[in-house]
Amino acid sequence: MNASALIAEDEPLLAQALRAGLQQAWPELSVAGIVGDGASAVRAALVQRPDVLFLDIRMPGRSGLEAAEALADEWPAAAPFPLLVFVTAYDQYAIAAFERAAVDYLLKPVESERLARTCARLRAMLALRANGTASASPVPGARAPAAAVPRTAEAGDDALESLRRLLAAHAAPAQPRLRLIPAGVGQTVRMIPIGEVLAFEAADKYVLVVTAAGETPIRVPLKELQPQLDPDEFWQIHRGTVVRASAIESATRDEAGRTWVRLRGLERALAVSRLYAQRFRPL
Repeated sequence: MNASALIAEDEPLLAQALRAGLQQAWPELSVAGIVGDGASAVRAALVQRPDVLFLDIRMPGRSGLEAAEALADEWPAAAPFPLLVFVTAYDQYAIAAFERAAVDYLLKPVESERLARTCARLRAMLALRANGTASASPVPGARAPAAAVPRTAEAGDDALESLRRLLAAHAAPAQPRLRLIPAGVGQTVRMIPIGEVLAFEAADKYVLVVTAAGETPIRVPLKELQPQLDPDEFWQIHRGTVVRASAIESATRDEAGRTWVRLRGLERALAVSRLYAQRFRPL
């Protein structure tokens, strides 16, 4: 099977060793390039649209996990999302998270036998994707991190489903729930009741607290704010957007396949990334 791959690894010797190992284990695979940081991985993947993406977990700037999350937000709706393989140094917690999420991973230094099993699994998944099938029986010898290809609602969503599970496994533990949000407005600190909030939107160095009355910036990163929100009440719909579930009025798909939601009390629509669009599939 002809397929393409992109390697994101900040250690050149390890990157070249992985490339050489892939040439042995999967001669038909075309390695489109090697990049050394998460931001470059996102840019290159969006241009090259590889079938498989090998991501080092720890890279300068964006981590491999952050790069994958950004790609899920920016990936064209009509294009299949690449299969993800994370490359990591030995970390029992990280490995347990990969296995629970059914995400494939490779340990540094990469062993040829393990890489061969990963390649066999990737080839089987790409074959299923080409045939429009969402599930499969186990691939012989492709034991880790899961014996079978992940089952999903639609063919081609396997990588996104695995990424959702991995992000959930790496989420920060819950904290005491917010009731009031102190927001500086000029020389005044306004206390915004959490019950008035329609959405939180990341914007540069700020997070906008969106209510029916307007938008107020606060200097708290969205990732620090989220553990203080009730996940049943506040849904993430995009890497930079969390909305009040009870305020969602409708969800619409445009001609390009992107999903948009409208909230009661807010005139503009908010974009939903492919990573979270499954929330809005009809029952």
